[in-house]
Amino acid sequence: MYQYRQMIFVNLAVNDLDASKKFFTELGYTINPQFSDDNAASVVISDTIVAMLMTKPFYATFTKKEIADARTTSEVLIALSAESREKVDELVDRALSLGATPSGETQDHGFMYGRSFDDLDGHSWEVVWMDPAMVRD
Repeated sequence: MYQYRQMIFVNLAVNDLDASKKFFTELGYTINPQFSDDNAASVVISDTIVAMLMTKPFYATFTKKEIADARTTSEVLIALSAESREKVDELVDRALSLGATPSGETQDHGFMYGRSFDDLDGHSWEVVWMDPAMVRD
């Protein structure tokens, strides 16, 4: 029987769609061609999380507001979970090697560990691991 799973689609305005697609695929994510074209790319982060990278003119068709320059204005903080501290470091270090910039300080609280980076367009991504033993039902 089909069970509905709620998804999140994070829509991000980008300056160079091809460069952003390359950045995210080199981080290990895939592009869903069914929902991608010259104006947007559907980056599959997980089975319930998708980042929609949109050219600024296309993004502008969805809002009457001014599009934030994510390099100078905080528009959103995107947080992704990771399965271990090592996976946090792997993803952030890979992003930095691909042209991302560090964002904020490393957070190490023992039971929770996180690092962050700004992608090619300045969007802030936090990658966080939390000890499963500390998560209570």
